[in-house]
Amino acid sequence: MTEQIDPETCPTANGMPMLGLGTWQNDDPEQCAESVQTALETGYRHIDTAQAYDNEDAVGEGIAAADVDRDDIFLATKIWTSNLAHDDVLETARASLDRLGVDSLDLLYVHWPADEYDAEETLSAFSELYDEGLIENVGVSNFQPEQLEEAVDVCDAPIFANQVELHPLLPQEEIREACDDYDIEVVGYSPLARGQVFDQPEIQEIAEKHDASEAQVSLAWAREKGVTAIPKATGEDHIGDNWESVTVELDREDINAIDAIDETSREVDPGFAPWN
Repeated sequence: MTEQIDPETCPTANGMPMLGLGTWQNDDPEQCAESVQTALETGYRHIDTAQAYDNEDAVGEGIAAADVDRDDIFLATKIWTSNLAHDDVLETARASLDRLGVDSLDLLYVHWPADEYDAEETLSAFSELYDEGLIENVGVSNFQPEQLEEAVDVCDAPIFANQVELHPLLPQEEIREACDDYDIEVVGYSPLARGQVFDQPEIQEIAEKHDASEAQVSLAWAREKGVTAIPKATGEDHIGDNWESVTVELDREDINAIDAIDETSREVDPGFAPWN
């Protein structure tokens, strides 16, 4: 059974809990709803989904079933690339709200700067949703520094976060620096590199030192970098193990050892990505 840890133990970044539940590929409706409910009742207060995950209905069911007030949950979703024309943003954002069963979102992301994305057209629609109070924060995802600069320039509402793949094998230093320059939070998806961090000797040694799991060490490393991690997990054991990472405190020697890992891996690399 997972140790009971007060949700307030989880650090926050501008009001956003720095550990969330990712739901990518969690597309079995019953399992998805159950994992969201389990995470919330374990202590998580940050849930991340997307239109493209085809699970917003199930995420909403999990939120409704959990014994946690909606006001205490930081809920984020993302607009898919084919829906990024101005009017489509407005229409499909409302559809996402309906599927999730909520009146507003804490964070709405541009999923990728691709396909129908046009900085001025797309982000003007996001600003309208922000002004209407349907979204609390505007986010972007998979943006490189140059796309980030353009978004900051054209968006009337502040850009709150940039969600990118980030883990010890892809530390994204340039993007973190750019986000820091613009006072934008960094949210890291695939923070366990789809399990590859488990095989790193440096992380294994640090895990043993702290009597922690390799996952917990990797998530604690992200937190030390000021990154909000959203690991995907479906089973109660993994959900609980990731949650307990909020109690793991790494020292400078640990951080330096992880930073020195000489292996790079990008797990998400579609042809339309801005770095391709």
